[in-house]
Amino acid sequence: AMADPSSFSSPACCLTRHLHLRCRADFGARALRGTAALTARAEREALRCLVLDTRDVQVFKVTINGQDAKFAFGEKHSFKGTPLEITFPKELRRGQEAIVEISFESSPKSSALQWFTPEQTSGKKHPFLFSQCQATHCRAIFPCQDTPAVKLTYYAEISVPKELVALMSANRDGEMPDPEDSSRKIYRFSQNVPVPCYLFALVVGALESRKIGPRTLVWAEKELVDKSAYEFSEAEAMLKTAEDLAGPYVWGQYDLLVLPPSFPYGGMENPCLTFVTPTLLVSRTVIAHEISHSWTGNLVTNKTWEHFWLNEGHTVYLERRIGGRLFGEQFRHFQALGGWRELQNTINTLGDKNPVTNLVLSLDEVDPDVAYSSVPYEKGFALLFYLEQLLGGPDVFMGFLKAYVQQFAYKSIVTEDWKKFLYSYFKDKVDVLDKVDWNSWFHAPGMPPVKPTYDMTLANACVALSQRWIEAKGSDLGSFSSADLKEMSSHQLIEFLALLLLETPLPLSHVKRMQEVYDFNAMHNSEIRFRWLRLCIRSKWEEAIPLALKMATDQGRMKFTRPLFRDLYSFDKSRDLAVKTFLEHRPSMHPVTSMLVGKDLKQDQ
Repeated sequence: AMADPSSFSSPACCLTRHLHLRCRADFGARALRGTAALTARAEREALRCLVLDTRDVQVFKVTINGQDAKFAFGEKHSFKGTPLEITFPKELRRGQEAIVEISFESSPKSSALQWFTPEQTSGKKHPFLFSQCQATHCRAIFPCQDTPAVKLTYYAEISVPKELVALMSANRDGEMPDPEDSSRKIYRFSQNVPVPCYLFALVVGALESRKIGPRTLVWAEKELVDKSAYEFSEAEAMLKTAEDLAGPYVWGQYDLLVLPPSFPYGGMENPCLTFVTPTLLVSRTVIAHEISHSWTGNLVTNKTWEHFWLNEGHTVYLERRIGGRLFGEQFRHFQALGGWRELQNTINTLGDKNPVTNLVLSLDEVDPDVAYSSVPYEKGFALLFYLEQLLGGPDVFMGFLKAYVQQFAYKSIVTEDWKKFLYSYFKDKVDVLDKVDWNSWFHAPGMPPVKPTYDMTLANACVALSQRWIEAKGSDLGSFSSADLKEMSSHQLIEFLALLLLETPLPLSHVKRMQEVYDFNAMHNSEIRFRWLRLCIRSKWEEAIPLALKMATDQGRMKFTRPLFRDLYSFDKSRDLAVKTFLEHRPSMHPVTSMLVGKDLKQDQ
């Protein structure tokens, strides 16, 4: 089996199959402390030791089937953390199981956890905690085999202050007073579908819920819960559409949790409980995307992060198929074309010779957080969209996707497994498949070797308007008016701005005129605002500096925060202020966002 370059654990020797976690969230010490009992099975004869991943975690004691066991930390690696080597009191036979119980405590600077003071929350009364384990941060909570090659079931008991609620990526299994501390409560959770460690998730806060569907509650702080319930009311329709396309939903509950604005991603597909950012109060596509992960990613999982496109390319494909069902095939093509532009934009930023723009990565000595980009999403989608067109259209290709999910459900796979299955499913079309330039698609940097065909109906208006602005002379600026946008949807406005961002920056006079006639400054849709502010900073409009800094710091979604800070850093008039603002906000930023923006602004600690 291929080893995972991002993990120290060796699942080929020993496999963890179940976790029983008992811990308490200590807001004063900013630590999770307790015991993680892992059921481990020997995969070979005469097994003497087990190696687990850790990062900044203290270990106080290890027992194996109740007997004290020796343990030692190995050498610390810059981003992988420190291997924990546990020695069994007596060796295990192949197939024999043992319960390895570890007493641990996470660090206040754990890269997986963000702790909030009451002042940093909407309600201002209670503290808040959330975890984000993807890609390799579960090891910064408790010792584990932190590789997506390993899947385990889990049961958890979490003690929290009794005025707070705990939720996890699992089904809720009741609550009770904490027998050891009357000011606390214990919440219980059970996840009976095996999941990789990166899908372990915990949130603790003053949360309320609203029921919006037969299997869906929306959870948020009181101030946001009604607005969120209204916003996400289409979740059940999307779930039904996804089940119709991909097969039955196996996870039981599908809840949504709205996080504080510093959450670094648009959404995170934690099983039973999707995490979403509050900047989302616009986007159906993120919900469709996270729902789709219930099949591609959570059921069929990439075996290492080098094959992340298997998770994300298929999920974007499914997300856009759901959009096509609900809003029409022209809309699906429009979203697909938007994705192609997003890919062009990413490759412009990263450089077309950069190995992180390969579809299949090599992560040897590369931090997955640093390699993260839209490439696995949009280059992965483009490959599947191209194959759909090659192999007989959407319905034919959906047949393949459904069979693929059935074939590999509950497993972790690599690109080669996917390709073999594609060839066996389309065995009557091998001649067509052999014409695909697989080597370039998988292993060459830059844009894909072939561009799929897109229906341009909804994109034409965006292209035409962006061309008018690009070609306009000073004397033509009077010909623009607010009527230009009358027929355009918010999706089309986003695309119009995205097209301008692919060009050389517009003259400052043009951007000022655009504000006069379209008043983008007054728009609150975060996807529009983000692209508009980038356009202003690139055209060196000093009045936009405070607005861009405000957006970069009011929320922490990396998709917005990183490019805004990068553009502000590139503009001589705002560079010093960008660095100063970042350093002021750094203590309250999410640890991964802080690390990556720090690199962008040359402020690495």
